[in-house]
Amino acid sequence: MATLLHIDASARLTRSHTRTLSKRFVEAWLAQRPGDRVIVRDVGAQAPTPVSHDWIAAAFTQPERRSAAMHEVLRESDALVDELESADIIVAGVPMYNFGMPAPMKAYIDNIVRVGRTFGFDRSRSGDPYWPLLQGKRLVTLSARGDYGYEPGQRIAQMNHVEPHLRTAFGYIGITEVQSLAVEYDEFADERVRQSLQQAGNAAERLAIEIANAFE
Repeated sequence: MATLLHIDASARLTRSHTRTLSKRFVEAWLAQRPGDRVIVRDVGAQAPTPVSHDWIAAAFTQPERRSAAMHEVLRESDALVDELESADIIVAGVPMYNFGMPAPMKAYIDNIVRVGRTFGFDRSRSGDPYWPLLQGKRLVTLSARGDYGYEPGQRIAQMNHVEPHLRTAFGYIGITEVQSLAVEYDEFADERVRQSLQQAGNAAERLAIEIANAFE
């Protein structure tokens, strides 16, 4: 049995393109593998607590030396990391807000990129003192953009800080197999956005079926 971690980051709880795409992906997956488990983490509706001074102090204290208060401040982060560790596939609906990811998704990233849980660090280690702790997972990102031309080599690719940020953060902890789809033209509110949404939705379904059928 596979486990999917279904993340939604849109502030829109209805009429959200990324929620539409992530829903279609999960439904297509379950149509192929109805016995699989799905964990839902809606950071758009319930944002993780941003990292604080106390969080940093607790995270960089050895577990055996943490106080009860330190364990409590890390409790939410521990739950998010536990979900991530248990997942085989992460499908994340992450819209572009002002060229980057929504603030709740950034808070999620800050909570799961964590020393001792998802990456290791040793000052005395020769070469690179950092190493990833998560392996064998796959990430699918599903985005939406108001403008168009954000793909590599296109007119404003340099302004896209969503997929590159997600690839960097998840890759840092060991999740390097990443595939991405996006809806564009949302601010134009014409036939182009409708076509883009249809194409991206169909592509999300095809990708879900492809990965599900290849999953062992």
